[in-house]
Amino acid sequence: MSDTETKSTPPRPEPIMQFFAYEHLPAHLQVVSQPFGELAQRILHVLPQNAERTVALRKLLESKDAAVRASLSKV
Repeated sequence: MSDTETKSTPPRPEPIMQFFAYEHLPAHLQVVSQPFGELAQRILHVLPQNAERTVALRKLLESKDAAVRASLSKV
């Protein structure tokens, strides 16, 4: 297997993954955010790198943001 083959080439970093970090959050927000971060990692490692994986991560990020806002809502 050569270095140019897909299996030996390390994946490029996904900048969006920085937004799935949850360790810095207060405990009550970590509980909400952590499952989204774990699913994002699974998507990153299971799906091939392509435009649709990027869309999946972006939509998951939107969902995570909405869930965090829901947990902070005063209404």
